[in-house]
Amino acid sequence: MTEPLLKVRNLKKHFPMESPIPFKKSTQSVKAVDGVSFDVFPGETLGIVGESGCGKSTMARLVNQLITPTEGVVEFKGKNLVGMKAEELRNSRKSVQMVFQDPFASLDPRKTVGQLIVEPLEIHKIGDKQSRKQRMIELLEVVGLSSYHADRYAHEFSGGQRQRINIARALALNPDVVICDEPVSALDVSVQAQVINLLKQLQRDFDLTYIFISHDLNVVRYMCDRIAVMYLGKIVEMGTYQEIYEKPKHPYTKALLSAIPKESPHDKKERVILNGSVPSPINPPSGCHFHKRCPVAMEMCKTKVPELIDVENGHLASCHFIDKQ
Repeated sequence: MTEPLLKVRNLKKHFPMESPIPFKKSTQSVKAVDGVSFDVFPGETLGIVGESGCGKSTMARLVNQLITPTEGVVEFKGKNLVGMKAEELRNSRKSVQMVFQDPFASLDPRKTVGQLIVEPLEIHKIGDKQSRKQRMIELLEVVGLSSYHADRYAHEFSGGQRQRINIARALALNPDVVICDEPVSALDVSVQAQVINLLKQLQRDFDLTYIFISHDLNVVRYMCDRIAVMYLGKIVEMGTYQEIYEKPKHPYTKALLSAIPKESPHDKKERVILNGSVPSPINPPSGCHFHKRCPVAMEMCKTKVPELIDVENGHLASCHFIDKQ
């Protein structure tokens, strides 16, 4: 069996809150990510889905060590990135790159496109000036831009072109893993399709592994091999895209899938309406975090935390009453 390229175990991030009383330390914290575990295998695309505020983007930044976890392990190629010394972590970051949600905010407006793409190569002291320039031109062409774009600034491009620039910069160091944090959510629908197809093509050409975060379930179905569903900082279900879309086990997953717009007016798919809103991550419900909105919740759900268990051949779910749904 193939060894995972990336192992995440019991990953947590609790942001301490400021006390409303001056000079008094607050005991409360925002549990943005609260015990997440998963593996990512070479060449696959793992999708992360869930409502806004469930911890998807925080989890992505924890994996790349852009923020320090409160607890947990992020193991890449057998090495734990958590607590790693600065120089060693910098070298590891060459292999794990990110494409951010906002293509304009993630580009320095004071630098030309050429400077932005060359910058990672300069930081890691890869090649000389001439070879870096050649690499930059190659990357621009790979993502569908031209060499003459190198002397322009970010504000001179459309949203789709800016995201292509971000993708080119992420590829500069030949990474193994690219974390895509909602890379097409800020783009027009027609441009989304172009960028998604570009990412698929680059994965085939460069043997890339993706962690793909999105709230668009149709995009996730097209892009991903496996999918993890997050709710309030936890993974509640994980499986192949066929298992998640055709045989969902968790009531939250079923509710998410029912919200996908119907492809035909004759589609008889029943809409699952969840009562209430997502609870606060400052004070999440006891027991199962989802029990206050769950249509099948019972008394034990209020007190007992369900484990993420293997329901069928690697299809994981955390619900006390999977067999009764």
